[in-house]
Amino acid sequence: MQTPDALVLGGGGLLGEAWMSAVLAGIEDGEEFDARACACYVGTSAGSIVAASLVAGLEPGSRLGSLSASAAGPVADEPARPLGQLLGVASDLAGSLAAPFVALASTSTAAGGAALRRTLLRGIPTGERSLAELGRELRLAGVEWDGRLRVAALERESGRRVVFGAPGAPLLSVAGAVEASCAIPGVFRPVRAHGRTYVDGGMWSPTNLDAVEVVTGDRVLCLNPTGSLRPTIGALMGAFGPLSRGAAAAEALVLKNRGATVTTINPDQASAAAMGTNLMDPQPRQAVIDAGLAQGRRLAGQQQPGAA
Repeated sequence: MQTPDALVLGGGGLLGEAWMSAVLAGIEDGEEFDARACACYVGTSAGSIVAASLVAGLEPGSRLGSLSASAAGPVADEPARPLGQLLGVASDLAGSLAAPFVALASTSTAAGGAALRRTLLRGIPTGERSLAELGRELRLAGVEWDGRLRVAALERESGRRVVFGAPGAPLLSVAGAVEASCAIPGVFRPVRAHGRTYVDGGMWSPTNLDAVEVVTGDRVLCLNPTGSLRPTIGALMGAFGPLSRGAAAAEALVLKNRGATVTTINPDQASAAAMGTNLMDPQPRQAVIDAGLAQGRRLAGQQQPGAA
């Protein structure tokens, strides 16, 4: 697989972050793929931290320990980098906790969607947990706006999506934008800037794939962790999987109509089985990494993997 022009990284909790990092590390086993060399990145929640780390020059496998020679083999449990630890700890409860709200707020018009999200947010108390440590570690990583990074968040007052880093977007540091994208309503403290309040980007879309700025011929690769979820008895979150996959497909169509080629990758059967329906459970993280590496290594040899 070749390096895409644009890389879109969705929300999906601790396990979604591990899966995205592992898949990208596995794909990099190929000779033509460099996840740090894309012309554009769009990140949502955990995906925003992964995207920011790539822009900062960190390899996608840098927090996974020593990669196993085969995906079935064990991965050494080595200490994670500080930023990597935050990817797992402070990152993306948002991708899964906000999912039911995204499903409820789905609509055919941006104006209607904003109004419904605004109404939903009014009924959610302000979160109190701080994401300041996450922001601090991002600043230590040296990540800055370089024209490539886009971070999706939601403006609480209007219910509309804001894509930090895009032309005309409010000015905010990368660290502040990522904090905003991960600020789950009712859990984490929202980010205040320029008299406005910003919360989790997953409140708008699991991937915000349609926020990519493309021209005819561009190649877009989207990793959608919440596409792993499958409906099961007693697991409410499982019902969000079909909605997530449907939303990504609809947003991909927008880009295709603009002349881009879009490949959306959802967790395959093995990855989905390892992830389960609780994307914040750390117990299966190693199994998710192994499955993600295997999936990425298979994709490395494919020219056009298509939607998975």
